[in-house]
Amino acid sequence: MTQLILVVDDEPKVARLARDYLEKNGFRVITAADGQSALTVARREKPDLIVLDLMLPKIDGREVCRILRRESDVPIIMLTALSEEIDQVTGLEIGADDYIVKPFSPRALVARVRALLRRARGGVKAPSVIRAGGLEIDTERYSVSFNDRPLKLTPNEFKLLYLLASHAGQTLTREQLLDDMHGIASGFDRSIDSHIKNVRRKLEAASGENMIQTVYGIGYRFLDLNK
Repeated sequence: MTQLILVVDDEPKVARLARDYLEKNGFRVITAADGQSALTVARREKPDLIVLDLMLPKIDGREVCRILRRESDVPIIMLTALSEEIDQVTGLEIGADDYIVKPFSPRALVARVRALLRRARGGVKAPSVIRAGGLEIDTERYSVSFNDRPLKLTPNEFKLLYLLASHAGQTLTREQLLDDMHGIASGFDRSIDSHIKNVRRKLEAASGENMIQTVYGIGYRFLDLNK
């Protein structure tokens, strides 16, 4: 079945450009021009991926992203005219999976969409279950739970947690993580920190423990809880 992409942008030319290129590459595309419409359409149509402008009328893109992330794990690419690092990091911290800065190459957008959809379909293929204390990561069901209570992670958060937990006790550098994650957010190094922060927050809320240690200047290490 053809995958459905929701493009949200209040600039008609930008929305039309993104729609035309995505449709030429085999996707079905629907559009919305403001934050409220985006939420309505997303809830009704349940797209496979959302390209979401940061600056939107009625409800801005940040708030739309926050609301969507509470309701769904749909992959989100944040589209922004702002090039400052803080805006990119903020987008990732509130749950976006990737970002692209305007003006953008339509081909680059299509490539990002395809890459993110591949990861969302299950880039982690190992048919196994990883257990660490009360944490369970099921790579067949693509699910995470702590003491049998499910944790909701985005596709990137799931894969990042899997990578760390499958190398428990080992320090993985940011470069290693970026490479294994296929260069999320265009290889933007700080994106790893943002995703780690989100995963760590969710794990701590469930377990009360900090399972992911920062190895300053190097990367991150998942605690080996099975020793």
